[in-house]
Amino acid sequence: MKSLTPKEAFQFLKNNPNAVLVDVRSEIEFLFVGHPVGSIHVPWNDGPDWEINPDFVAHVKKIANEARPVLLICRSGVRSLEAGKSLKEAGFKEVYNVLHGFEGDLDESHRRSSLNGWRHDGLPWEQC
Repeated sequence: MKSLTPKEAFQFLKNNPNAVLVDVRSEIEFLFVGHPVGSIHVPWNDGPDWEINPDFVAHVKKIANEARPVLLICRSGVRSLEAGKSLKEAGFKEVYNVLHGFEGDLDESHRRSSLNGWRHDGLPWEQC
């Protein structure tokens, strides 16, 4: 699996209109924290039990076949990495992890969106 910075991922999506950006965060994060414009929400895990979504691969297959490039984003790049491994095991050929995710790494004050990440980089995002 390859990794892209948020800016590289944004450019990749512009250059590859058949690519799909999947946001693997929880529903609460997707709706209330915000998400990249055009991303499709398929949670890797979600409340209330926070167990891995057993239908994750099946849901991604509904929006992209194994030959389409799939970019995965989460809050910081950890869940999307795990989700990407499951897609690779299921036969997806081109899977990319968005480094630093939507909110980025924690700064020294334990806050996000101040060092890196999709939102920090000023890339298009929206909030429901």
